[in-house]
Amino acid sequence: MKRILSVFAVLAACVIVALASEKSVKMKDLPLPVQRAIQEQTKGAQVKGLAKEVENGKTFYEAETSVNGHGRDLLFDSAGALVEIEEETPLDSVPAPARAAIEKKAAGGKITKVEILTKGQTIVYEAAITKGGKKSEIVVAADGSIAK
Repeated sequence: MKRILSVFAVLAACVIVALASEKSVKMKDLPLPVQRAIQEQTKGAQVKGLAKEVENGKTFYEAETSVNGHGRDLLFDSAGALVEIEEETPLDSVPAPARAAIEKKAAGGKITKVEILTKGQTIVYEAAITKGGKKSEIVVAADGSIAK
């Protein structure tokens, strides 16, 4: 019983840390360059939420959007520069070697979501997988090699 309580305590602490690093915000509370960048980058999209997050001591702002029925999240730095894009995509639009690596990892399970992650010139493919009641993810490069 003590062990179960200890596990729950550790999990609760992890959730609290994760929540503390990302905070929901309103457009008016963002730095002006970030507001402008979000408005420019989200034309034709539905903005579903905005968040402020701190990673490794650096502050970033995330715009969670929906474009043509699929998710597209944009990450900006404090100056309004677009740092990263996460965009949902169908598995069949992923390059064949990356798709094969994802399907191999998911064998016997279900691929629940596939995203293209673009950071600068680097593009990787991330898939969420449910297998045997457990959730996992895999991040691969276009050539199918494991990334991250």
